[in-house]
Amino acid sequence: MRIGVLTAGGDCPGLNAVIRSVVHRAVTQYDDEVIGFEDGYAGLLDGRYRSLDLDDVSGILARGGTILGSSRLPRDRLREACENAQDMAREFGIDVLIPIGGEGTLTAARMLSDARLPVVGVPKTIDNDISSTDRTFGFDTAVGVATEAMDRLKTTAESHQRVMVVEVMGRHAGWIALESGMAAGAHGICLPERPFDPAHLVKMVEERFARGKKFAVICVAEGAHPAEGSMDYGHGAIDQFGHERFQGIGTALAYELERRLGKEAKPVILGHIQRGGTPTAYDRVLATRFGWHAVEAAHQGQFGRMTALRGTDVVMVPLAEAVMELKTVPKDRMDEAESVF
Repeated sequence: MRIGVLTAGGDCPGLNAVIRSVVHRAVTQYDDEVIGFEDGYAGLLDGRYRSLDLDDVSGILARGGTILGSSRLPRDRLREACENAQDMAREFGIDVLIPIGGEGTLTAARMLSDARLPVVGVPKTIDNDISSTDRTFGFDTAVGVATEAMDRLKTTAESHQRVMVVEVMGRHAGWIALESGMAAGAHGICLPERPFDPAHLVKMVEERFARGKKFAVICVAEGAHPAEGSMDYGHGAIDQFGHERFQGIGTALAYELERRLGKEAKPVILGHIQRGGTPTAYDRVLATRFGWHAVEAAHQGQFGRMTALRGTDVVMVPLAEAVMELKTVPKDRMDEAESVF
């Protein structure tokens, strides 16, 4: 069997672990040939690929990023890929394509599968927002990075009697903010799933200062937004990939709190630092398992499906199920977090 693999969308820790696992399982168990398309679906369309053998993936388990490169593809080019799906399979001689990516990548994978290209998907998103899998690799690393950042910021916030507003990733699902905020003992957590009222945050900070705790750390997801009419904050434009350009809620909220409190409030935008660097042990193991099962699924003819974690088991689920809806933070998890503020 000749297997094609690519990584698309935003990078995250663990991508290289999947690539390594795919190559190891395919080559050592089945004597397959593996090729890697460069820069995601763009490489598939442009015919840019290279062979991957055991030497090519040696030493990449702990590396962040992706040795194949990644990119996002405009929708018109995705349609072009679907129109030429079977021709591309014949041109490259691949028996199956294993795309590794998030919602957009898996939506494209489903489109290619519908166009009769054999596809086995591997889910990737640090936001942990793919509904058909309990966890995605990269999420654990991102939560750890955000937690450590808030742990560090607490000491400087206390030293200078400041309010720190820490913005983490999470466009439509607040899992990183929820878990890192809880782990770091943040004094407030703002999620996309529930509009926040800055007046409540002001009251919380004032009560802390009154008790002699003259600092506060607030964790806010990038997609969080204030309740209507509670503060000035506009929605951004839509980019060419259909994503909203957020206006910087961390900075806006810090400014609003400083204005209302009369106390220094500083925004800290973690941004892409959450994506980079060495994956945690958990993410390395999960990514490795996903790669192993993707190859097994390919040899079993389970096309049009993707790997998913259910409890402690890795199972195969339909791609259609994977992209049906986002996995957002449920009310009971938000209530749990609020109980420890």
